[in-house]
Amino acid sequence: MENARKGSIVSRANSIGSTSASSVPNTVRLLHTHVNSLHIDDEDSDYHQEPYKESYKDQRRRARTQAEQKRRDAIKKGYDDLQAIVPTCEQQDFSIGFQKLSKAVVLQKTIDYIQFLHKEKKKQEEEVSTLRKDVMALKIMKVNYEQIVKAHQDNPNKGKDHISDEMKFNVFQGIMDSLFQSFNASISVTSFQELSACVFSWIEEHCKPQTLRDIVIGVLHQLKSQLY
Repeated sequence: MENARKGSIVSRANSIGSTSASSVPNTVRLLHTHVNSLHIDDEDSDYHQEPYKESYKDQRRRARTQAEQKRRDAIKKGYDDLQAIVPTCEQQDFSIGFQKLSKAVVLQKTIDYIQFLHKEKKKQEEEVSTLRKDVMALKIMKVNYEQIVKAHQDNPNKGKDHISDEMKFNVFQGIMDSLFQSFNASISVTSFQELSACVFSWIEEHCKPQTLRDIVIGVLHQLKSQLY
């Protein structure tokens, strides 16, 4: 009886020991897995909490990107301004609607428009020069008429003297003879084209107000004895 009781106790103890021994590795594995999980969660928590720090290389890349974008925006604005300023850039084909011009076309039209403005400026300068000459001629005529008026005011009875038609014709003939001498010496009648060119050249050279004034004064001096 005593031996049977001891064997039963030993058998139960072995059973408990084997169960405990087999359960220990499982428990250790569970603890290890739990600890790793906590460690990973802690790392993830630290990763989300720390802000992203931009590197120097990324900063330079971002700065270059911004500078390039500004440059492109400035170029685009320049072309838009040219299209708004240059009238010939405003082209529209009614069959296909408004068509955007390429940059090459905008530049070429801008160059053409600038050349057109230069020509217009030169033309206006020539017109101004011609007007200045006309003003000078008018000033000379004004001075001559003022002298005539002054002479009449100084001697009011002088105008009452009768001048014959013959004397008037002699004055006119003297002026025309002087003009014909220069005309005959300057004009060529080889062809109509050459005649036209010579006539305009003669008018510009020998029919200036100062030249005509000198001719008239010379004729009057020649006929002075007959007039007075």
